[in-house]
Amino acid sequence: MIFARPSQLRAQGILGMNERNADYVMRYNPRRLYPLVDDKLQTKRLAQENGIAVPELYGIVEVQGDAHHMARMIEGRASFVVKPAQGSGGEGVLVIKARAGDSYRLSNGTLIPEETLQYHLSRIISGLFSLGGLPDKALIEYMVRFDPFFESVSYQGVPDIRVIVFLGMPIAAMVRLPTRKSDGKANLHQGALGVGIDIASGETTYGVSGNSPATTHPDTGEPIQGFVIPHWNTILELAARCADLVGLGYLGVDIVLDRDLGPLVLELNARPGLNVQLANRVGLLGALHRVEDLAEIPRSIPDRIALARELATSAHPAAG
Repeated sequence: MIFARPSQLRAQGILGMNERNADYVMRYNPRRLYPLVDDKLQTKRLAQENGIAVPELYGIVEVQGDAHHMARMIEGRASFVVKPAQGSGGEGVLVIKARAGDSYRLSNGTLIPEETLQYHLSRIISGLFSLGGLPDKALIEYMVRFDPFFESVSYQGVPDIRVIVFLGMPIAAMVRLPTRKSDGKANLHQGALGVGIDIASGETTYGVSGNSPATTHPDTGEPIQGFVIPHWNTILELAARCADLVGLGYLGVDIVLDRDLGPLVLELNARPGLNVQLANRVGLLGALHRVEDLAEIPRSIPDRIALARELATSAHPAAG
């Protein structure tokens, strides 16, 4: 297990939750901008208006009566995803991989009848999964088909890549790999595997399962270290563009790699978790301070990406 005293964590540059909230989230993220990231519908529309690739939206269920019109929204589509517009942590997300008559097959193979799906939509609308429990909307969208690159290190679901962006500069990243324990979801709290990514090279570094180090995927047995994430520069540029788009200084950007469409922005987070530090075995404070100490941050995204890679290489020469 990974345990350390507070003094040891400070020496390793570990950013704690209270410090994250006070010194970075509250300081650099204006509260008035939170709806742009907390509401996935607003995020999706803003991204589409600005040419940022996101999963296609098939329909929106806003009131209870709309649940009965779902069939029209998904007409001709065998697979899709249902998610709350204001959910968090993957709660309330339902992945439909196929249809069988009047039933729907979930990503884990379970068949559910249409009535169960409509009931789930009703629960979303009632606010069961929303931040603060307020009434919500259900989004029905394209089901991402993961890049075959991840086939040997993923169980059933779609891996996603979390990039932490600070003042427009990507400073840390990890890929979250679905497992049997996480029921095929890329959610660390549900048992997915977190694997650090070197910002400079896009190469995976270390793995963490819960609080325990990992070097192989628990279900496939394949090594998780030392492979280079495809489209890495595009991923970094997408993350930086999203930060510019919503105006938040400290941001988590979640990106998936679709086998046909390439990198797609899944969602944004104004309060990204801190497990990226465990996955990379390095604290965030060093990278945050290096950005804060810059005399000037480049205006252009390509220049920012080049500088971010340079800073990462100089901080960890062996990884560059």
